[in-house]
Amino acid sequence: MGVIRKFRLAAPGIPYLAGAAFLAVCAQSLDQNWLAVPLWIVTAYIAYFFRDPDQEINALPNQVLSPADGRVVAVELVEKPDMPQGRAQLVSIFMSLFDIHVNRVPVSGKVRSINHHPGGFVPADQPRARTDNEHNEVLIDTEQGKTILVSQVAGLVARHIECRLTTGQAITQGERYGMIRFGSRLDVYLPEDAIILVSPGKRVKGGISPIGEL
Repeated sequence: MGVIRKFRLAAPGIPYLAGAAFLAVCAQSLDQNWLAVPLWIVTAYIAYFFRDPDQEINALPNQVLSPADGRVVAVELVEKPDMPQGRAQLVSIFMSLFDIHVNRVPVSGKVRSINHHPGGFVPADQPRARTDNEHNEVLIDTEQGKTILVSQVAGLVARHIECRLTTGQAITQGERYGMIRFGSRLDVYLPEDAIILVSPGKRVKGGISPIGEL
């Protein structure tokens, strides 16, 4: 199992944190405590939301790790043209406003392609969110010769998807690769013959919890 070693703040959160703290200080300096108190609460929540603790990655090469903290909301066989045979086993993970929102690479390998799809913003825990919402798909060729696809899905509140990967990039299991703000979903498409290790309702930790075996 992975172990959290120290606290850190995700870089995308710095402008939000600085802005909220500045407004709180201004309100407090003007003796507007009725405003300063809620602003300090907002500042504390922003620091909490953008937390990005270091983690020790410890998984077998044939395991697929969860790319995010959250709750598994679906495990099903779906049609997926980008995957071999045009079908895949889908594991969907919903991230609430209280989960760590930094996304981590689920397997070591190489990025074959990255495709961004515009779309709507229905609640991310709804089944149609994976196809109807804005989403960013990363197709990965694993070191074991398998193919998986990870899709960052925007939600009702989440309106910004960040992906720092590039096509052809070599990636390492557990490394940070992006973030979705605020409250969202990660869909992982595994080969049909993969062994799924989770079921709907299970809580998972990004970069720590195995969700499948290739």
